[in-house]
Amino acid sequence: MSTDVPYASRPSARDVIVLRPSTGWLGWDLRELWPYRELAFFLVWKDVKVRYKQAALGAGWAVIQPLMLMLVFSVFLGHFAKLPSDGLPYPVFTLAALVPWLYFTSAIGGSAECLTSNVNLVSKIYFPRLLLPIAATVGPLVDFSIAMVVLVGLIIVYGVTPSIGLVALPALLLLACATAFGAGTLLAALNVRYRDFRYVVPFLIQFLLFATPVAYSAQLVSGDANVLLGLNPMSSVVEGFRWAMLGTGAPPLAGVCVSVGVALVSLVSGLVYFQRVERTFADII
Repeated sequence: MSTDVPYASRPSARDVIVLRPSTGWLGWDLRELWPYRELAFFLVWKDVKVRYKQAALGAGWAVIQPLMLMLVFSVFLGHFAKLPSDGLPYPVFTLAALVPWLYFTSAIGGSAECLTSNVNLVSKIYFPRLLLPIAATVGPLVDFSIAMVVLVGLIIVYGVTPSIGLVALPALLLLACATAFGAGTLLAALNVRYRDFRYVVPFLIQFLLFATPVAYSAQLVSGDANVLLGLNPMSSVVEGFRWAMLGTGAPPLAGVCVSVGVALVSLVSGLVYFQRVERTFADII
């Protein structure tokens, strides 16, 4: 019996999709992401839904978490330890830092786990894997927006006047997103090959909390140490948010420049390493 396929049923050249390695910027052809924009939207939506699935309070946790941390810091560090708060009420001083900080921790934690938590998706179909850390970075912006409303309400209650730095808020948020995305992309790729990183990420976040002026004033760090503080981009983000929302002193320019440089290095390093090992994800995940 002949096994030849009739000519009419053979696939034409237009029906054949050939996947080739990317050859664009840093190995990425960024134009490849555009046709998958709807998938990116649904990944973000899935991330938001899963976060509050079967949660009795739902999105209320986006309000409860920063408020509870603000309360703990205010009681133990503001009231008992008497840490300075740049002449501002300690609750609003702390919450202005917790809003961008909690976004960062949520984004970097979600990015680090985005590949291993989507094993079936990664191993069975093709799509630009970079969409997963992108979705993990964008999704927490929903919680960030809710927390910002709470912060604005507290500012009104305490009668604090924002500064002209409000115009810099989009740039500060972009710096936080770039830092979280760069570090998260690198950690996501490392977590596929070395599962130890699931334990490293919580420790890293705890360490960065103490290295970031969230519960204390950056004024306690003086001189050349301010530039060293800038090695942590979230320090500049936190100081910038307080400057914009509460009218405190602007973060030092030298520290901001160092933070931007570190964020760019983190972003490029994360993208390069992710691209180098992306083709192995489906085999070892």
